[in-house]
Amino acid sequence: MAGFGDPRARLLLVGLAPAAHGANRTGRVFTGDGSGDFLMSALQRNGFANIGTSRSIDDGLALDDAYILSVVRCAPPDNKPLPVEIARCRPHLTAELAALPRLRVVVALGKIGFDGYLAHLAALLPAGRVRPRPAFAHGCEVALPVGPPVLLGAYHPSRQNTNTGKLTPAMLESVFRRARTIIDSTD
Repeated sequence: MAGFGDPRARLLLVGLAPAAHGANRTGRVFTGDGSGDFLMSALQRNGFANIGTSRSIDDGLALDDAYILSVVRCAPPDNKPLPVEIARCRPHLTAELAALPRLRVVVALGKIGFDGYLAHLAALLPAGRVRPRPAFAHGCEVALPVGPPVLLGAYHPSRQNTNTGKLTPAMLESVFRRARTIIDSTD
């Protein structure tokens, strides 16, 4: 499933894959489930979305200066894509990224989104320029050698993370506040 958002976005969100009971049903990533609502609420409070829910593809949601995509384009079994699935979807990721020339910050939603985005970048670099891969952590900030200059890590807004308190609204909002600060300081 292709991503969606503002084609002039400076913020990119990279998720894992379309959710089996959300995006697969609605046709838009982070739509139709609790994860999407949790994410859109944080985006709205930081000026990146016009509404704080994501119920259906025709709900009026518009992203402002933000674009969302996934490293895998279909829902994998148990939300655990195999490396070969991520590799097969990489050309789609590369094509979508090529259409977003203004990106300044990438927020990876979860370790799979984080590692998938870094694997995409590694494929763009000559072998001698590949550095050790940074470790994922919520709130981590990585300077990138190509593409948008900054990668931020955030726990994925899955029900597993939000219902257990591993990810709170304040935690996710802080990542988007940091993204907003970086974007505003680069113009």
